[in-house]
Amino acid sequence: MNDGYANLICVLYQCNFLTESPKAVVTIKPDKHVFRGETVTLRCEIQGGGDTEWTYSWYKKDYTLYPYRITQEFSFSSVINYNSGEYTCRGWRRSDSQSSEISDAVTLTVSDAAETVVSVSPLHWLTEGDSVTLSCEVKHSSTGWTFSWYTVVPYRNGLIEVTGRRGNVLYGLELLSDSSRGSGGSYTLTNVTVNHTGVYMCRAERGEPVFHTRDSNLQPLCITGESPPVSLIINPSRTQHFTADSLSLSCEDQSDSTGWTVRGYTHNETLFECSSVSGSTCNISFLSTSHTGVYWCQSESGRRSNPVNITVHNGDVILESPVHPVTEGHPLTLRCLYRNTKISDSGVDFYKDDSVLQSQTTGEMTISTVSKSDEGFYHCKHPERGESPKSWVSFRVFHS
Repeated sequence: MNDGYANLICVLYQCNFLTESPKAVVTIKPDKHVFRGETVTLRCEIQGGGDTEWTYSWYKKDYTLYPYRITQEFSFSSVINYNSGEYTCRGWRRSDSQSSEISDAVTLTVSDAAETVVSVSPLHWLTEGDSVTLSCEVKHSSTGWTFSWYTVVPYRNGLIEVTGRRGNVLYGLELLSDSSRGSGGSYTLTNVTVNHTGVYMCRAERGEPVFHTRDSNLQPLCITGESPPVSLIINPSRTQHFTADSLSLSCEDQSDSTGWTVRGYTHNETLFECSSVSGSTCNISFLSTSHTGVYWCQSESGRRSNPVNITVHNGDVILESPVHPVTEGHPLTLRCLYRNTKISDSGVDFYKDDSVLQSQTTGEMTISTVSKSDEGFYHCKHPERGESPKSWVSFRVFHS
């Protein structure tokens, strides 16, 4: 190869190198998956573009949106579902109109509503001294959110807002004083007490202007203690009841003070409240499955009783189990009760945590001396009439 030819090759290579088009890249904030009403910004970055001034073209599914925009950013102030799609951009150098390579397509997805979901680990039913973590997650999205935690309480002056009415209660949100807003989406309670019993929820937000998610589902926490100042008295004294039966609930305060309220949270997310003075009773004359839930007594100062999980069953078999925790070392007796009492008790099985514990012909089983290891979910099963729901049976240590 002669020197002239080599020089020509070198010149051509340098020209190609110098004129190689830079690459455009699309970024989306706050996320590629957003929700209707959010503010979304697309930005076109020219990789290797240096300090050159550029104008920009934006494309959605191969047709031009806004040709030759001077700014790098393209925004939707309040996105709608129509804005979903694939977006690309290209830069044009202002000095000579040379273009960059078109960017790879980036897909923007717009969903109808931002929903948050609260979960609990390890359990929502706890004993004083345990720890529990509430986790808040925005469904189908995980980027850029900050979270706030609240308890849901009957409305009173000074609350953040009135949220709505569920059941017979107008309720509002009380921001948890020890809940720091952050991106982790979790709220941990250590060394819980009976007074942590209640209904919790979260919200998430992100962006500028701020975009809020919907309120999360409501999540109850139920904490059992050794000697709270008041007891929730249930008559008949059992945690499971048949539909169409009647039930009474009252607060028995050891100091005979007034101002206790029976509160509840049912499985269909209805709040229950029955204000009372000393000695009064809340009566439910006709039980339905919608009354299934957690109930407790609460004073105006925030003191609480041990919660009681009440189950109303539409079947033929229920389990009679203690309403309140059983002291370790004492006996525990469980009975299978039937809507139709004129049936055989032969072969009734009692279960603890889904494993058969005892089989009895009397429809009754007894553990003579209970310990903490006996704590768990119990139910019974009759071969002809079916099985009862599960009930949590807890125990407490006796301190002399």
